[in-house]
Amino acid sequence: KTLTNNGKMFSNFYKLGELYSKTKIKSPVYLVNKIHKKTLFKYIVDNNFTLVIATHLFPALTLTAINKDDNYKKINFITIATDYEPCPFLEETKPNYLIMQKGLEKAFMAKGISKEILIPSGIPVSSRFIENAKNIKNEFNIKNEQVILIMLGSMGFGNVLALLKQLENENYKIITICGTNMKLLEEIQDRNFKNVIPFGFTKNINDFIYTADVVVSKPGGLSSTEIAAIRKPLIHMFAIPGIETYNMNYFKEHNMSLNCNNYLELKDMINELLYNKELQTKLINNQNKYINSESAKELVNIIKENF
Repeated sequence: KTLTNNGKMFSNFYKLGELYSKTKIKSPVYLVNKIHKKTLFKYIVDNNFTLVIATHLFPALTLTAINKDDNYKKINFITIATDYEPCPFLEETKPNYLIMQKGLEKAFMAKGISKEILIPSGIPVSSRFIENAKNIKNEFNIKNEQVILIMLGSMGFGNVLALLKQLENENYKIITICGTNMKLLEEIQDRNFKNVIPFGFTKNINDFIYTADVVVSKPGGLSSTEIAAIRKPLIHMFAIPGIETYNMNYFKEHNMSLNCNNYLELKDMINELLYNKELQTKLINNQNKYINSESAKELVNIIKENF
């Protein structure tokens, strides 16, 4: 609900979190997640797990609380930072190792995270996700048209209908992924755009990314990494204020994507990227330079060597 009204409430919470994080006072976020330590510990022990990988701040805080309590045996765990900036309160977690994007070591250390636990191998993306992606144009009877993929996140964030109205007379096909936002999916279907193929939640997003000539996406840390790992020309827009703004800025500063500030600009930006092969090549070369497609394999090796 904090993401309604273009994420204004979420943005305010995030800014407060950043300010509170600087005080170094134990956060209420830690105290809330500490409540779950008994339940989580029992689940880990009952299932005989010897290692936990936390891809979100909350379970990492709970695991930290377990390890600080002498009444519990210690749990080995790895935290994966799934964005391109350390989030507020990450410094309160105490994992064995913290996996993060290469080049951001100073930002993580500035929050008080020990250099010794940082492993800058990149956000892990499944090798199968990359290698098994296939072209699915034939499934939609797309012949010679170019394809624009619009990925809106699991909740279908942003003024999508207004965006599609700007693009409805273009010659390319637009595949729109609405995630779990069924209301948005129905609205797009009701408009019956002649060049738009709308989808709800899908389990083969890698095929859609691979099929696209240009991808338009929210700058989520995971989705941006997956797109870049498949090496696709990328336009970022509809950032949820806070961590996604950092993600978008990181990609822009490293010339891995273009930033679109509003849907009125999108048509020109798509056309520029579709027909400017030199620009496409620059973005993809930088994705290849900064995004490690072997990150998941490296994580497996780290686990085999250390646990």
